[in-house]
Amino acid sequence: MSAKAFVSVGECMAELQLAEEGLYSLGFGGDTLNTAWYVRALAGSADVNVEYFTAVGGDQFSADLLAFLKEHEIGTQHVKTIPARNIGLYLISLVGAERHFTYWRDTSAARCLADDLDHLRNSLSRADVIYFSGITLAILEPGHREGFLTVMQDMKAQGAKVVFDSNARRRLWPSEEVMKESMIEGYKAATLAMPTFDDDRALFGDTSPEDCARRVASYGVAEIVVKDGANPCCIMAEGTLTKVAPDKVEGIVDTTGAGDSFNAGYMVGRMAGISPVEAAGLAHRVAGRVIRGRGALLDMELFSDFIMK
Repeated sequence: MSAKAFVSVGECMAELQLAEEGLYSLGFGGDTLNTAWYVRALAGSADVNVEYFTAVGGDQFSADLLAFLKEHEIGTQHVKTIPARNIGLYLISLVGAERHFTYWRDTSAARCLADDLDHLRNSLSRADVIYFSGITLAILEPGHREGFLTVMQDMKAQGAKVVFDSNARRRLWPSEEVMKESMIEGYKAATLAMPTFDDDRALFGDTSPEDCARRVASYGVAEIVVKDGANPCCIMAEGTLTKVAPDKVEGIVDTTGAGDSFNAGYMVGRMAGISPVEAAGLAHRVAGRVIRGRGALLDMELFSDFIMK
């Protein structure tokens, strides 16, 4: 593939999970970081430059996060530092293969990632692909959210592929009405939408993945992929609906990051020039590998056989 610039925009937090004997291990996670991680794992470093756009604080966790990103060749040149703040923190408890989360993020620096729109615009101006989520929108103050969406519209008008995953988290929003209005505006700013059916069904009342795809298309989105867990995903591209089923996955350990890694697989496939159906097949295979490991961020070397040539 020709060289591309990919920028993922959102919040990364410090992650604590029980390791052994009452001790907790420290990691990092967040939906948009998870996707950036797998884009980096799947795309050759000479083919795709991966950047993460966020804001961090003056705390040690923030410094550790920046070092972690650089170590794994995820660019940080546009990350803002707000010394008086810190990055968010969450604690994981695992029941079977499903994770449950407790968050501390009220003073997260990422809440200020769109308070300087000139910096945001300049940071994204050379991006070929820009990725953000409903969580990216949810953490922003209303005025900053409006400005952020304006910048996304501008990037779309300038020819960037703008990708939006609604990733609805009701507890992050002041009301369902505000959440719904913001999601619609997020869709309108996108050229590619990648919602999860369960999320959008709960919010918009969609009766099927096909119904979800048609509704999102009505906002002017050119390409849509509706994820539906272990069921086939539904693709709408060039006015045509197609469903692509995943292979059956045995030995599921942890479903965290499944949708985020699916998004990465699909975007890398499309950046490489393969068809939506082929890209969805790659995305299913990537997500199937992720859910057979523990944690959101698996070792990138596990995906060497998936790298697009």
